Amino acid sequence: MEENNNILKWFNNDLSKSEEESLKQSKVLDDTLLKIEHYSKHLNAPEVDANNALSQFKSRQLKKKDTKVRALNYKLIYRVAAMLAIMLCASYFIFFNNTVDYKTDIAQTQNLTLPDQSEVILNAKSKLSYNKKNWDNNRNLDLKGEAYFKVEKGQKFTVNTNAGTVQVLGTQFNVKQRNNYFEVQCYEGLVAVTNQNNTVKLTPGKTFRIINGVVENLDDFNANAPSWINAESSFVKVPLSNVIKELEIQYNITIDYKNIDTNMLFTGAFTHKDKNIALQAVTIPLNISYKIDGKKVTFYKYEGK
Repeated sequence: MEENNNILKWFNNDLSKSEEESLKQSKVLDDTLLKIEHYSKHLNAPEVDANNALSQFKSRQLKKKDTKVRALNYKLIYRVAAMLAIMLCASYFIFFNNTVDYKTDIAQTQNLTLPDQSEVILNAKSKLSYNKKNWDNNRNLDLKGEAYFKVEKGQKFTVNTNAGTVQVLGTQFNVKQRNNYFEVQCYEGLVAVTNQNNTVKLTPGKTFRIINGVVENLDDFNANAPSWINAESSFVKVPLSNVIKELEIQYNITIDYKNIDTNMLFTGAFTHKDKNIALQAVTIPLNISYKIDGKKVTFYKYEGK
């Protein structure tokens, strides 16, 4: 082991003279030098043709690699686009859309409480909308259908319909706006109804009605609330066509009345709880009969009429 260490020192020129003389006389050094000589003869460096190597290098520089063409994944693009669209829509409804909507279906009513604690009862097949952000300074609503309002006192309260506008400060009133029919009834306080730039003020018991563009004069009524709140629709001198529409809304039926004069005026009421009783209440006073086939009802004249 010591002789091997001395050989390493000899390669590094770290041997003393005495150690060097001792190593030269040992057999280990001779054997080591012989091995080195043997292996060094077999270590041949590779021959390199410099000119040929340069020529190959230049030729490689002149060749362009073929461009790889990758097909677009249109399904992935569509998915990403759809996700972005959904995110944008969601952001809009969360941060920018301040409209509150209430909607009822056929034969359905809904009780609502507005931000100022005003109360609304929405009749069947109706829609009510308002802007919650501006509500404190602008109590403004849009109505399609029919609703009964109990308004708390405060800023001006406005109900907009396609047929006219109703404004109050604090009162109870009913608004009905359906096809070619617009009616406002005041139950408490004072109501201002505007139609085509004409404004009419209603006190309790007064009614403002327009049918097919014609303003009608009606007698005062004596009631605390509209009858439909108690599951009954009532009418005073209303064309049969409007009564039929209300029947269809309350019972989810379709009425065929092609052989009936729907301009006949009807005064009376029908219940929302029994279809047969409701149909009888409307047809018998007008000398009309009917037959039921599922959700289809046909009105026809009595035999011999």
